[in-house]
Amino acid sequence: MVLLSAPAHALPVAEVVAGLGSDAAEGLNPAEAQRRLVAFGPNSLTNRGGKPAWLKFLLQFNNPLLITLLVVGAVKALLGHPRDALVIWSVTVINAVIGFVQESKAESAIAALARAVRTEVEVVRGGVRQRLPSELLVVGDLVRLEAGARVPADLRLVVGRNLHTDESALTGESVPVGKGSTSVEASAPLAERIGMAYAGSYVTSGQGMGLVVACGDATEVGRISTSLQDQVDLTTPLTRKFGRFSRTLLQVILVMASLTFLVGLARGRGADEMFDGAVALAVGAIPEELPAIVTITLAIGVHRMARRRAIIRKLPAVEALGSTTVICSDKTGTLTQNRMTVQHLYAGAELSAIEDLWPGEATGSAPGSVNVALQETLLAGLLCNDARPSSREGLLVGDPTETALLVAAKEAGIDRQGALDRHPRRDAIPFESEQQFMATLHGSERILLKGSVEVVLGRCSRQLDGEGQPQPLDRRAIEAAVAAMAARGERVLAFAIGQAHPTQQRLEHHHVAADLDFLGLQGMLDPPRPEAILAVAACQAAGITVKMITGDHVETARAIAREMGIGGAEVAAIDGRQLEAMAADGIAELVDRVDVFARVAPAQKLQLVQALQANGEVVAMTGDGVNDAPALKQADIGIAMGAGGTEVAREAADMLLTDDNFATIEAAVEEGRTVYLNLRKTLAFVLPVNGGASMTILLGAVLGTPLPVTALQVLWLNMICSLTMSIALAFEPIVPGLMQQPPRPPNQPLLTGGLIRRVLVVSLFNWALIFGLFFWSERRSGDLSLARTMAVQGLVLAHLVYLVSISQLRRGLLALPSLGWRALAQAPAVPLGIAGTITVQWIFSQTEWMNRFFDTAPLDSGDLLICALPMLLMLPVAWLGERLDPTSRST
Repeated sequence: MVLLSAPAHALPVAEVVAGLGSDAAEGLNPAEAQRRLVAFGPNSLTNRGGKPAWLKFLLQFNNPLLITLLVVGAVKALLGHPRDALVIWSVTVINAVIGFVQESKAESAIAALARAVRTEVEVVRGGVRQRLPSELLVVGDLVRLEAGARVPADLRLVVGRNLHTDESALTGESVPVGKGSTSVEASAPLAERIGMAYAGSYVTSGQGMGLVVACGDATEVGRISTSLQDQVDLTTPLTRKFGRFSRTLLQVILVMASLTFLVGLARGRGADEMFDGAVALAVGAIPEELPAIVTITLAIGVHRMARRRAIIRKLPAVEALGSTTVICSDKTGTLTQNRMTVQHLYAGAELSAIEDLWPGEATGSAPGSVNVALQETLLAGLLCNDARPSSREGLLVGDPTETALLVAAKEAGIDRQGALDRHPRRDAIPFESEQQFMATLHGSERILLKGSVEVVLGRCSRQLDGEGQPQPLDRRAIEAAVAAMAARGERVLAFAIGQAHPTQQRLEHHHVAADLDFLGLQGMLDPPRPEAILAVAACQAAGITVKMITGDHVETARAIAREMGIGGAEVAAIDGRQLEAMAADGIAELVDRVDVFARVAPAQKLQLVQALQANGEVVAMTGDGVNDAPALKQADIGIAMGAGGTEVAREAADMLLTDDNFATIEAAVEEGRTVYLNLRKTLAFVLPVNGGASMTILLGAVLGTPLPVTALQVLWLNMICSLTMSIALAFEPIVPGLMQQPPRPPNQPLLTGGLIRRVLVVSLFNWALIFGLFFWSERRSGDLSLARTMAVQGLVLAHLVYLVSISQLRRGLLALPSLGWRALAQAPAVPLGIAGTITVQWIFSQTEWMNRFFDTAPLDSGDLLICALPMLLMLPVAWLGERLDPTSRST
């Protein structure tokens, strides 16, 4: 029976051993381990599976417009119009296939999490060491850890010697965490649980032994996996708006179709005839081409973003990023370089920035202008150090803090190998988290000490001045320097030197207990990416709020935020413990006012994203660690690091940054806004065609006249002609000044009042145009097919003018010849769309096989000239439509 009276990190080792029924030296009995494996199952994450492929495909049709189209197609087939039905069904199936392919990898994050924790481990059972697959571990097993190993389960450490683990993917902590067997408070955040090693983290240095206290889904990473599976798959702003638009449009169409049927019956026309008319109105009113246009527009946005190093995994995420109002960014590796560097040094009573000391390149020897205490501080950082150069040129191996010390010494011109030759190491006391220092004994009769400021100062009685002479220890000045570094978010290490006996070969703790000379301080941090600072400023200029959510310390996070320009001069920060004590409504009220959330647990990141969404924000979450995965999936758009991020985060995200650069987000936001703008232009172009056609059919029913256009001809207008012209709008380039505009309000409907007025005006013109040309031609020639052909061609030619009026090409044409040709070169899609439309329309009316299929008639030159006259009439209509839609003027 496995029974612990409190969380493992809060209990002494002896109580954990007793509660687990294990042994701190010999581990579990092999028979008991086998029994627990059978009883509790393997150490692996449960993949609960997703919906079957056939169900995922069918769910692509879960859209009111598509369902209506399927029903309309079935009715047309039953009424003996298989050609109409085939075209309608083809449109819906093609859209379903595209959606199915785009979403097919949505559940792969769980498999990535499972792969992240599978490894071979060394375990002690019955006093015998053996290697086993991590899946065979059970609670109570005694596991051995060493540098380079991946932790296979959540372990309560029994012993650790110089043991450090990299938990950055789980906690956001940029520095490897020192580990030991010490227990902490039950309420301690995950990043401060010294006596625990968590599944999925890595051992960076040292050795240790730990007892398994949680396996599989019960581990911290397992809980993240469970939260990923339990989350509701949220829609994006675009899909929400199209859902509302579809429902509203469907209601209007059903009312109009019913009205057509009832009015026709009232005028004495047959039920079969009017039912066919109602179906024709539904086909004419439903924008069958719109799903295809939206998909193509989003795909073009995906391609453009890929060229700017942003890879989109889900199409609607393109627009979602463009409407983002808040970006929640992880700190480590996203805003910062994930590389510790020394920023400031204090020695000889002087505090200096490292770039001010050596602004040029290293000279190969320590510069004479630097004071002696400073030289000794840098030399101590090099010698009292276990990091080393890698076999790969230019790389260093070891703890990031120690590699930063090597880099600082190298920048000062100190040759590492020469220093090691002059001061060969004889012995060392390795760093332990409990003692907070490391010490080394050298053949040059010196003892060096490196560690926390409190520990080192407590062992010093003097300090070296700039000339290398001992002086009384000025603790107040040293503590002031420490405070200045800490205020910048730097991690501060202190260095001291002592005298060794010439024949001394061993270094014991009493040799560094007292009477040392203080040398100096080195302050280091994970610096911000310079390009990320500019990107944050650009996002803020675009009206987007940037918030930092990290597992790092509050002061470190606040200092980085201040340097990044997040939150202004006074950065509002809060830590995870304060959040834990708050109710959900309190978090929702707080989240808008706070800039930095530090020491945050994975579940709290998720809560913060949900709180922002509850406040009406469109949230983008960036991150690269396992701990970011649930929040990435919950956010309206999750942005993961494609190169340096974990596979778990990449699989949970909607978008990947291939250069791991926050600055790429600015480019992606700009592209996202452009996509939305182009989609809006598409709506303004497409909907009047459907509006004019449906109004024409309704009026025909009221007047009792033949239909000016048939249902199949309306399908041609929607799927071929409108698609050929409107797809050109998807290629429209970025509008100048787009990133100086604020984000759209999250609750702004897809169809604004201005856009609705514009659509109505152009729809009325289309209705008058179709009716006018149809009746004029029908009375002149008596040929119904010819009259319908002229109505279709006149509508298409007028819409070529309308296309130019809402595209960026209009501005260039108004500026001819100085800027016009440049505009044509920058936006060639619209001229190509016009040429393509003219070509297909010539085929539509002038080829015999198309005449038979669509019941059209060839036009002579006089007919074509009459059809071209509405192009002139469209000019004032387009101008009026723009005046009625103020939001379009900025485009």
